[in-house]
Amino acid sequence: MALYIGVMSGTSLDGLDIALIEQHEQPRLLATHYIPMPADLRQALLALCASGPDEIARAALAENRWATLAAEGINHLLGKQGLQADAIRAIGSHGQTIRHEPARGFTVQIGNPALLAELTGICVVGDFRRRDVAAGGQGAPLVPAFHEALFGHIGQRLAVLNVGGFSNLSLIEQDQPVHGFDCGPGNVLMDAWIERKRGQVYDAGGSWAASGTPQADLLNSLLSDPFFAGSGPKSTGREVFNLPWLDGHLAQLPQYRDEDVQATLLELTARSIVDSLRQAQQGTEALLVCGGGARNAALMARLGTLLPAAQVASTAAHGVDPDWVEGMAFAWLAHCCLDGIPANRPSVTAAKGLRILGAIYPA
Repeated sequence: MALYIGVMSGTSLDGLDIALIEQHEQPRLLATHYIPMPADLRQALLALCASGPDEIARAALAENRWATLAAEGINHLLGKQGLQADAIRAIGSHGQTIRHEPARGFTVQIGNPALLAELTGICVVGDFRRRDVAAGGQGAPLVPAFHEALFGHIGQRLAVLNVGGFSNLSLIEQDQPVHGFDCGPGNVLMDAWIERKRGQVYDAGGSWAASGTPQADLLNSLLSDPFFAGSGPKSTGREVFNLPWLDGHLAQLPQYRDEDVQATLLELTARSIVDSLRQAQQGTEALLVCGGGARNAALMARLGTLLPAAQVASTAAHGVDPDWVEGMAFAWLAHCCLDGIPANRPSVTAAKGLRILGAIYPA
């Protein structure tokens, strides 16, 4: 039995999730801490998702700030729990993805794990994705193996859906290898659209989307993107789905009310998830949702309508807070690395085989 900390900062760039787990036969969540992303750091990280001047220096400065922020959060969490650094076996740090292009053979997450180890006095495991990409895989999603460890005992024909900036599915069936893939945009386009039009960083509860009406011709145009036609393994990111991509579709169609565009983007998220699920897993009995999308009441209701034969619920229905599943996952991935346990799944990423993921930065 050992204690691990996971740090997750997703494509939504809303903040850092820090989860403390106890790893025994199954991971158990003990405590959490959330740090909102400072607005200037968020903008700096967003800018690094596209080419620009002086990228190397800007990336180095941004990752130092990210690591410092993560260290402050970890030390705060330890203080609240009355724990010393030597009580923690390792920190699993996802870092911040700024580029993800496995078709070109690379994925980039920044977060300076060496500095994080220095600032916390705790061993850090980072850089989880690149080994899978080096083995010919997508490098994403990495959470299906963890979802299987956490929920595989349920025994149903199960799908676990993570909706962050992007959405991904883990398909779990008895006596079958876990499968999984990215479905497409989760919150990323809805967040970007509401920020542009209303100055808000996200659509709380999906209320703005619920006030609009999905537009069929816009939805069909968006769904015509080649990404949606492919089956897994597949992954995606801001390189594909972003505001310029949306603007390109809008420019070819009539002008819509802003709230109707938001409603259509929510429908795009729901439809891309459900279409992918129907293609990959027949007769899904339960869909467990985690990530920020689990808090979007309009999205959850739409998923339930589109999947009438399945139980659609947040992971809280099985005792795991949906906000902390990914933070727990990277704590678990640190455990796997240190114990020599392969944590990718070729059935998910199409890597050439099982690989031990992560690079170790001793305290």
